[in-house]
Amino acid sequence: MATHTIVTIVGSLRKESFSLKIANALAKLAPASLKLDVTTLESISFFNQDLEANPPADWLAFREKLQKSNGVLFITPEYNRSIPGVLKNAIDVASRPYGKSSFLGKPVGIVSNSPGALGGVSAAKHLQNILPGIAGPILGQPEIYLNGVGEAFDDKGQLTKEAVQKVLQQYVDAFAAFIEKQNK
Repeated sequence: MATHTIVTIVGSLRKESFSLKIANALAKLAPASLKLDVTTLESISFFNQDLEANPPADWLAFREKLQKSNGVLFITPEYNRSIPGVLKNAIDVASRPYGKSSFLGKPVGIVSNSPGALGGVSAAKHLQNILPGIAGPILGQPEIYLNGVGEAFDDKGQLTKEAVQKVLQQYVDAFAAFIEKQNK
C-alpha cells in the first residue's frame, strides 16, 4: 500500500493552539498509509493580487507543497462563527491564480474544534462553502466538530481524553480510506 502525503493545515497561529495539538494527535493516530505533514501558516504573507505576476517565495513554496501532496486536511478553530483570517488568507494564496488552484483535485478533510459546546461547526460549514470549485472532493462522512477540546490535552500537549482519541481515530481511519479511494 502506498503512503499518501497529506498537507495538514493548522488554522491557528497560537503556539499552544488546540488545532495544532489536534493535528499532531491525528499525525500520531494516522495509519501507515498516511503521512500527515502538519503545516502552520505563520510564514505565509498576505494575499495581494498585485503580486500574482511575481509571487513571493512563501506563496510558491506553499503552493508547491500542496501540489505535491495527495490530499489536504484542514484543522480549524472557529473565530466569530467563521474560519480564522490566517486560514482564509492561506486558501486565497493557494487557490490563485484563477484556474490554477493548488487544491484542485486534492481530496479534502475538515476537522473543526472549539473549547465551547458547538465544536466549531460554523467554521467547518464555511470551509464547505469556500472549497468547492477550488479543491477536490470533500469527505462528507464522518463529519467532525470537536467540542470541549480545552480539557482534552495535558500540559505537554498530549491527547489524554479517551473519547476525543476515539473520535479522532475513527475520523483518520475514514479519511485514510477516502484518500486511498480518491488516489487510485
